[in-house]
Amino acid sequence: MSPHSTSARPHAAQQGANEGANEAVSAPGARPDTLSGSSDPASGSPAAPPTGLRTLVVGAGAAGTALVRDLGRAPEFGLAPIGLLDDDPAKAGQTVGAVPVLGTLAELTALAVEHRAHVVALAIPGLDPRRVRELATAAAAAGAAVRYLPSFLAALRREVVGSDMRSLDVNRLIGRHEVHVVSADVRDVIEGRRVLVTGAGGSIGSELCRQVHAFNPSALYMLDHDESNLHRLQLEIWGEALLTDESLVIADIRDRPRIQQIFRDLKPEVVFHAAAHKHLPLLERHPSEAVKSNVLGTDHLVEAALATGVERFVLISTDKAADPTSVLGASKRLAELIVRANARDARALGTGVFSAVRFGNVLGSRGSLLSVLAEQLRSGGPVTVTHPDVTRFFMTIEEAVGLVLESGRMARGGEVFVLDMGEPVRIVDLVHNFAEQVQLARDEVEIRYTGLRAGEKLNEALFSEGEERLPTEHARIYATVADAAAGPEDLAGGLTGLYRAAAVNSDDEVRRRLAELLPGYRTPEPAPAPVPALSAPYPDGF
Repeated sequence: MSPHSTSARPHAAQQGANEGANEAVSAPGARPDTLSGSSDPASGSPAAPPTGLRTLVVGAGAAGTALVRDLGRAPEFGLAPIGLLDDDPAKAGQTVGAVPVLGTLAELTALAVEHRAHVVALAIPGLDPRRVRELATAAAAAGAAVRYLPSFLAALRREVVGSDMRSLDVNRLIGRHEVHVVSADVRDVIEGRRVLVTGAGGSIGSELCRQVHAFNPSALYMLDHDESNLHRLQLEIWGEALLTDESLVIADIRDRPRIQQIFRDLKPEVVFHAAAHKHLPLLERHPSEAVKSNVLGTDHLVEAALATGVERFVLISTDKAADPTSVLGASKRLAELIVRANARDARALGTGVFSAVRFGNVLGSRGSLLSVLAEQLRSGGPVTVTHPDVTRFFMTIEEAVGLVLESGRMARGGEVFVLDMGEPVRIVDLVHNFAEQVQLARDEVEIRYTGLRAGEKLNEALFSEGEERLPTEHARIYATVADAAAGPEDLAGGLTGLYRAAAVNSDDEVRRRLAELLPGYRTPEPAPAPVPALSAPYPDGF
C-alpha cells in the first residue's frame, strides 16, 4: 500500500514556506583532460602540454584573440583553448597562436561534441542577448558549460582579459577537479517532454531549470511558492519576464488539492522535486515544519505523479539522510522511503520510474559556506567554524545538477543514487584556501570555533551502514541497496500519525514519531547554548 494513499491521513491546510533542498548556485564543471602539446609561436619550441577545461572560444576578433592569449599565459584560470569559432570567411583556417579557427557559430554544437569541449567562452563584444541565449543553448546541447565576460570592451581597455574569467579556483577549494558530467544521452529523457521542477526558485532548482531548458523540453514548468524568485528565474532563462505564460507556477507543495490540480492541468511527464526546507538548525527547532514540507510535501507530489502517469520522478535528497542524526536528515530519509515504496507500486502497474538522488553540500548556494565566508572576511571576521576537525563533502552546483540529470536518465525505479563527491574536505582547510585566493595570508584570518549544534555530525557519510554501495554505468554515480530492516514495516500507518502530529505543531510528538519510523534515529539533546543566528557560519548545515 502506498504511504500516500491512506484516506484517514490529515492533509495540512496551512500554507508555508517550502524553499528547496534546492538552495545552491552555479559553477561550470568539467573533466580536466590533458590536452596535446603545441608550439610556442614566439620561440618555436614545444610548449608544455596545457591542462584545464577544454575550451572553445566563440569569436576570433580582437576580444577572442586577447582571451586566447591570456588563457594560454595563465593556466591557473583552468581554461585551455582548443579552438575558435567565427563567421568571418576570411578567418577560416587561421590560427591564433597555436589555436585554430575550427568553423562557424552555426557549427557550435557539432564542433563542441567532436572536440570534447567542456567550456564555450563567448568573446564577441556587443552580442545581442537573444543570440547569446541561442549560443548558450547550443553549447549546453553538447554538454558544455558557458562562460562570458561581463564586458569585453571594458576588459580590452586593460591589458589582461583572462583575469575576469575566474575569480576563484574551485579545484583548490574542493580538493579535486570539477567534473564535466552532462552527456548528450540526457536529451532522450527531456527533449519534447513536459518537465516540472519544484523549488524552482532556489539555487538547485533554478540550475535544474537552466540545464533542463537547454535540452528542449516541450514545456518547462517552474514551481515555487516565492513569486519574486520565479520572476528572477524567468528573467535569467528567457531574458524577459512578462509573467503571462503557464511556465511559472505559484504553489505550496504542502497544499494537496493545489498539487493535484497542477498535475491534472499540466500533465507533466518528468518531475524533478527539489522543494524542501533544508536549514539544519532551524529544522531542529521547528520539526513540524520539516515534516510538512519535506515529508508530506513529497507525499503529495508522489501521489499526484502516480495518479497522472508521470514517466520519471526524481527526488533531490541529501547526505544527511544517511543514518540521520538531525530532523533535516530524518525528514529527507522518509522522503526517500516514500519514493522507494511508491516506485514498487509504479513498477507493478507498469507506469512511471521513481528514484532519488543523494549528495552533499553544494558550493555557492545562497546563504551557504562561500557566501558567508566572503561576508565574514569582508567585515573583518572572525570566521566562525563549528569544530576544528569538521569535514563535509562538496560539489559545484553544475556538477550536482548534471549528475542529477544523469541519474534520472539511468533510473529503473526505486533506486537511491548517491553522487561521488570525492574525499571529504576539512572546513578549516577550505577557509584557508578561500582566504588565500582573496589575497589574505593565513595568519590574517581569525577562526572562532562555535561547537557542533544539535543534530550535526562531525563527519558526514554518503551511505548508511546498512546500505550496499553499487556502481552504475556512470563513474561518478553509485546506487544503494537498502537493508530490508532499514525502514518501518508500516510506512503508511506511521506517516499518518506523523502528519497528524505535525498538523497540530506538536514538536515533541513529531520527534518521537520520527524516532519510531526510522530505526537507529534518535532525537539529539538540545544544544546547551544556541549560537546567535547572525554569527552561525553554516545555515545549510555545514
